[in-house]
Amino acid sequence: MKTSADPVRDYLFAVEREASALPADRRQELLADLAEHIDVTRAERPDLAIGEVLAELGDPRTIAETALVEAARGAAGAPVRRGMGAPARRGKVHPLVPLLLLTLSLPFIMVFPDLPGPAFGVLSRITGAVLLCTSVHWTAVQKTAGVLLCVVLPTVVFATANLSGGGPSSGAPTFLANLAVLFLIAGTAAWLWRVRRV
Repeated sequence: MKTSADPVRDYLFAVEREASALPADRRQELLADLAEHIDVTRAERPDLAIGEVLAELGDPRTIAETALVEAARGAAGAPVRRGMGAPARRGKVHPLVPLLLLTLSLPFIMVFPDLPGPAFGVLSRITGAVLLCTSVHWTAVQKTAGVLLCVVLPTVVFATANLSGGGPSSGAPTFLANLAVLFLIAGTAAWLWRVRRV
């Protein structure tokens, strides 16, 4: 690293050059963190020369290699497979969307028992399940629990009620069953909202 009038700028440039394999957003985050660390260290220890501050941080190549290893480790632990060199996947769909689709599927069926209520409810439930399963906001175990409690269990309950002869218009017992399933779905959606990754 050559010496110039601004050793901090040269240091950060060297880190940026060595970390060029990182995605741009991660590289900028790394540089911002280093710059902040340098500023804080200089403010807390004004007697320390800038060369000593930079020496404490370490060699730019080592910092870049560490960041690359951490990025690769994070990509290897991610639930979604990516191609080589692809940036980390961000959630494109807000986590509230699949939860609302799953929760609102049953009220549409209950309020509009004739078409298009049931068709919209089933389509809403399927879309919500697909968005939940492809989301980056939950782990595989949380997604599985969400699909089982919001899609599979209610479907089994409704199929059992319809096949046992109760049918969709059998009065109070069906209404209470629908209400219980609605509370189950809403409770599961609330739990998924609480445990989501931000």
